[in-house]
Amino acid sequence: MSTEKTYKALLAADMDCTLLAPGKDVPEGNKEAIRALKGAGVAFTIATGRSSFLVGKFAEDLGIEVPVITSNGGSLFDAAARKQFASKDFEDSKIRDLLRYLLDNDADATLYSDEGIFFAPNSSRKFFVEGYNVGVEPAKQSPIIDIDRSFPELNKIPKFNKILLIRPDKKIVDRFSCDPDLEFLSSGFDLFDVMCRDVTKGNALLSLAEYLGIPAENTFAIGDSDNDISMIESAGYGIAMGNATEGVKAAASYITANYDSLGFAKAVYEYIIPLVNSF
Repeated sequence: MSTEKTYKALLAADMDCTLLAPGKDVPEGNKEAIRALKGAGVAFTIATGRSSFLVGKFAEDLGIEVPVITSNGGSLFDAAARKQFASKDFEDSKIRDLLRYLLDNDADATLYSDEGIFFAPNSSRKFFVEGYNVGVEPAKQSPIIDIDRSFPELNKIPKFNKILLIRPDKKIVDRFSCDPDLEFLSSGFDLFDVMCRDVTKGNALLSLAEYLGIPAENTFAIGDSDNDISMIESAGYGIAMGNATEGVKAAASYITANYDSLGFAKAVYEYIIPLVNSF
């Protein structure tokens, strides 16, 4: 993917409970704010824990022109072409070992790949993907793939860049959080993201800014959950939603209103655009 446009700044926004309500569309007030950002010369993108397959319709609706950050920083995704621009994948032997452990312990696990979204037998997350697919033309729907205990033993398995765990028990939390090869963090109530070491939204934000030729000091990030802290700390200007965790608020330079009060739009008009106009 290439871009010929020149931007003054970059804003990366978390999706759920920042830009929109989970399972809902982006409200019109936030869409208007995104259009205002573009008018001010700001490149806008999404930075989400979601799979690349769960952002396409939003990227199209919002007219996003640059790669989107998905899998909690595990992937830079060209939404228009539906292809990974860059991906930080688990090594084959590592993901097979992790899969064996999760399947042997009946974990509620979902895995993200450039081939689709893969569900362990006890996964409770399939409803979310099925909901995303409603009304989406078949060619742009998210592939849903079930796996079982035989999957890690196949001769060839896809590359994966993130594991989503839901309500893991203490044994699983201890196993994953103590692994030096992994990033393990909370992405919401009872949700935990697992990526390769040093894979974060913050590192992905800086990589995208470099690709776009935007100085790191001209970057903005906005979010609400602990998996947003890295990009809020990495950005030149970090913004916390009013509904954000205390950790996010402590890392931010500006706190806006709650997501259901259009806190995203408030931050755009009252904080981001005035600063960009001063660059």
